Amino acid sequence: MRALLYLLVASLPVFGRTWMSKEGVEMEGHLVSIYGDQVTLELRETRKQITAHLSGFSKADQDHLSRIREAQELERRKPNWENPWPGNITAPEDLEIVDEGGEPGSDKFVYLSPNYKFISDVRLSKSVVRGFARLFEATHASMEALPLYFLRARDSDPTKRHPILLFETREAYFKNGGPPGSAGVFIGGRTGGVIMVPLTSLGVKPLGSGYTRDRTKSNKTLPHELVHQLTDFVYYAHGSRGWFTEGLAEYVAVSQMSDSRFNFQTNLDEIEAYAAGFGKDGDGGRALGEEIHLPDLRAFMLQPYSRFTENANFNYGMGLLVTTYFLHLEDDGSRKNIVAFMKAMREGKSGEELLKVLLAGRSWRELSDDISEKWRSKGIKIRIGA
Repeated sequence: MRALLYLLVASLPVFGRTWMSKEGVEMEGHLVSIYGDQVTLELRETRKQITAHLSGFSKADQDHLSRIREAQELERRKPNWENPWPGNITAPEDLEIVDEGGEPGSDKFVYLSPNYKFISDVRLSKSVVRGFARLFEATHASMEALPLYFLRARDSDPTKRHPILLFETREAYFKNGGPPGSAGVFIGGRTGGVIMVPLTSLGVKPLGSGYTRDRTKSNKTLPHELVHQLTDFVYYAHGSRGWFTEGLAEYVAVSQMSDSRFNFQTNLDEIEAYAAGFGKDGDGGRALGEEIHLPDLRAFMLQPYSRFTENANFNYGMGLLVTTYFLHLEDDGSRKNIVAFMKAMREGKSGEELLKVLLAGRSWRELSDDISEKWRSKGIKIRIGA
């Protein structure tokens, strides 16, 4: 009961508190939010909001804020299946970046944002890091908000920041294991994984003795890879790995509206343009056309991942369309079957047993026909079957 009471109190703004910095400077105001190590207060006198690092507060305030953060973390880790589908997700403009300097005995430089640890082979200014970190944090916030329960995204423990390896040149990126021709890659595992990306993919380029960033650069590859980093390992079960894991990554990436904004309410036009053509603004797409033939839905969902990637362009695009059907088009967007599907993976189901959950009593022919009908109403003809 005491823990529950504290949780309820901790979820509310703390009014009328006198806060103290570690240097002994006092300020009155209320707590607006704790986001990783960043604390936002609204000052009583000016009504102005300020953001400071947790370590900048006195020891007593650090302990107080840590208890609040821990209580909020318990709340964040609860399953969010019943939450409403999000709309716009945007990263904070004044994102706090911590420069930890170089790693001892190496040429690696470390920068921290609330949920990421960037390790670069060149020194960058905090403003440059802040610019591209907003894309990372907006993707993270999107995965946290989607009511599909991605625990890796909902666990915001600042000691478990997701690692990102940055390389000044594409040559260095390829030398360290980046796949030829790629703009970024996720190398995963059961306990997490690492993203590798050349700085050029983030629009970072040399300027004089330092670096600058072109914010007009669009990058849908990176959000795709970030989704993989934030997708719980349990969701890579047989019957899901491939069509759903890649379809979901495509779905989030295509929903990227700008450098640090995602939209998940009115994204069907972007998804259609990306899957059928070359994207809404010609910024890339799968170009499957408006008449698509999928020989067999069951075989598509159960194929080994190695075979899935052999015909990656078609399969990624088709995975996007099938995933979007379950998220938005089936049963007027109820999402009940895709949620049941994901819950079943958490219970250990896989393969045919897992896919029975998606069928929900239908035959494969009936499910195939419904997918075709729903997408036909949106302007894409999908023929499933011989």
